[in-house]
Amino acid sequence: MHSPHDPFVRVRGAREHNLQGVDVDIPRDVLAVFTGVSGSGKSSLAFGTIYAEAQRRYFESVAPYARRLIHQVGAPKVGEITGLPPAVSLQQRRSAPTSRSSVGTVTTLSNSLRMLFSRAGRYPEGAERLDSDAFSSNTAAGACPECHGLGRVHRTTEELLVPDPSLSIREGAIAAWPGAWQGKNLRDVLDTLGYDVDLPWRELPQEDRDWILFTDEQPVVTVHPVREAGRIHRPYQGTYMSARRYVMKTFSDSKSQTLRAKAERFLASAPCPACGGSRLRPEAMAVTFADRTIAELAALPLSELADTLTGAADSSETARVLTEDLLARIATVTELGLGYLSPDRATPTLSAGELQRLRLATQLRSGLFGVVYVLDEPSAGLHPADTEALLTVLDRLKAAGNSVFVVEHHLDVVRHADWLVDVGPQAGEHGGRVLHSGPVADLKAVQESATGRFLFDRAATPVRDVRTAQAWLKVGPVTRHNLRGVTAEIPLGAFTAVTGVSGSGKSTLVGEITEELPGVERLVCVDQKPIGRTPRSNLATYTGLFHVVRKVFAATDTARERGYGVGRFSFNVAGGRCETCQGEGFVSVELLFLPSTYAPCPDCAGARYNPETLEVTYRGRNIAEVLDLTVEAAADFFADNPPVVRSLRTLLDVGLGYLRLGQPATELSGGEAQRIKLASELQRVRRGHTLYLLDEPTTGLHPADVEVLTHRLHELVDGGNSVVVVEHDMAVVAGADWVIDLGPGGGDRGGRVVAAGTPGEVARAEGSRTAPYLARARAGGAGAERG
Repeated sequence: MHSPHDPFVRVRGAREHNLQGVDVDIPRDVLAVFTGVSGSGKSSLAFGTIYAEAQRRYFESVAPYARRLIHQVGAPKVGEITGLPPAVSLQQRRSAPTSRSSVGTVTTLSNSLRMLFSRAGRYPEGAERLDSDAFSSNTAAGACPECHGLGRVHRTTEELLVPDPSLSIREGAIAAWPGAWQGKNLRDVLDTLGYDVDLPWRELPQEDRDWILFTDEQPVVTVHPVREAGRIHRPYQGTYMSARRYVMKTFSDSKSQTLRAKAERFLASAPCPACGGSRLRPEAMAVTFADRTIAELAALPLSELADTLTGAADSSETARVLTEDLLARIATVTELGLGYLSPDRATPTLSAGELQRLRLATQLRSGLFGVVYVLDEPSAGLHPADTEALLTVLDRLKAAGNSVFVVEHHLDVVRHADWLVDVGPQAGEHGGRVLHSGPVADLKAVQESATGRFLFDRAATPVRDVRTAQAWLKVGPVTRHNLRGVTAEIPLGAFTAVTGVSGSGKSTLVGEITEELPGVERLVCVDQKPIGRTPRSNLATYTGLFHVVRKVFAATDTARERGYGVGRFSFNVAGGRCETCQGEGFVSVELLFLPSTYAPCPDCAGARYNPETLEVTYRGRNIAEVLDLTVEAAADFFADNPPVVRSLRTLLDVGLGYLRLGQPATELSGGEAQRIKLASELQRVRRGHTLYLLDEPTTGLHPADVEVLTHRLHELVDGGNSVVVVEHDMAVVAGADWVIDLGPGGGDRGGRVVAAGTPGEVARAEGSRTAPYLARARAGGAGAERG
């Protein structure tokens, strides 16, 4: 029996996902890094087992009333875990935060700023003090009544509603109107009201045009439709609705995404005229601190906000205490390289890496000790220069008396660890074993470790000739976010890497590449947005593979005898699916006084189909069992079915062999979603030149998987296409043909092209923060490429 002061977290018999009865001991109060190829089982060990068990214990210790407020994590499949402290998890959740969520709300800086204005702000003569809620655009007390605290209003104009004034109303001059019968009805109502629907729009009196487009009146008239031979048209009561009213109603009320998108085309978004975009009521905007309103301070980059607060002349004790608290909070965020963000920056515009570092900064201020922090790739989306700041922060969490467990691929973070847990050797069923648990240097002796090869073997890779550009694509001048009139030239028929520290403007620049630019024939943007928002969307449905597999099942003898078509094998429609759970595989269980929880469906046990459908087998497996296969296993299973194999081969090519065919979209990371999109693009028959844009495609990838992916991308270029990647992995950048480096810093200190040229030229560039890291990668791992 271990003593209560056992310095180790001891895991016995972990079987979560692909873990094969893992036993492992990890010391407490250290920085422990979990490594292994994508899908090896390292996240299953760190998050699915250790963190999940810590959560479960905490969950069982709290009162039932409090329990319902906490998101429950199921009990992990593990024999036992001893020596486990309470845990805090910081995962790369790719949630969809609302536009009301901002840097200030995530870091709680907004609360402190509001308190400062409420308690120490300068109020106009005779004005009464406001509560801190009055300085929040998310409360009824503070939100501008005109725009409801959003800062923008949607308006429409005659030019937007009537793009071609030479047409008459009958010819469709009012483009915003609905089509078919609804549009004809509105036209007939206007005709009945006495307006000329056959006169060109521009010849109608302005007064008439304004009423037709903008009136709020809704007159009801009796319409006598024009008689057509052979059809009986009875008179009916028709209600008129102006074009503006129709557009606004559709935009705000319609459940159809298509209709809303169409309505949005006729709207222009502009700063709210009442609050000027500040989102707040006039009473709150009349209060100042350091001669600025709260909206002006919230719009400053954090580093500049700190300077402003430091120089504030207010000497009252209240102001001093509140500004000191604010400065301390800002310091932890700027230390993580995020000083370029402003408190009012909306959360949806942040990358996953930025969001995770903001949460990390908040934890640093929490002052917890004796807990285990479990972090999911904190270096994702970080330039090597920013990674050094991250290591300092991780060391501070450890020094405060905590254990820091990190799932990570970045070799600099791995080298910095006190303890290394390497899981593998490969992905899926070929992984799930702990190959090494001990000091980093000892991994050298483990022959089968994919991590060891990259950690210790720094031999130069073979020299690769730089491709010459077939033509050049000019982007810009771009003036957006922190870019001011920036132009860049991208070689076509080559592999281009866009580099720079976080917030330097890389994504903004690449976002300006559109199909309208001369030289772009076909453009494919492969981003990290989720491939679906519900568990009904999965790997097989997204790639089109599911349709081919359903056809295979529909062609079996049993299916033919029973008259089952392709639709029978879909879990999204009635017929073949289990009706108890509607093909979801789980049901919601209502608990008295507790939140509803999800449990596997009692009828199909999670299979999603009804028993009759599951009786149909292909090579001994039913459709549910086939969906449970990994991509790698499915490639063997369908070896003699070329359409299926072609689909699976492209998924294997981008390193996704470990994913299950039926893996729900909601369980995929941003990097996995991006590689699935790339795979489904690769399986298409390509015609002509294509320009591929990828935003940090190596995020979440082990160096071994990065090799596979970059090899595939270079094959695309060899096939006559162009590839542009926004990238922080210097091994990838060193192998590019052309590098565009933005910077030198982030935010206002960035936004210009610091260097552009071959990797060799950029590695020697003065004033580039990327140059020294690129030079090191070329010397140690990228060979001396010519250029």
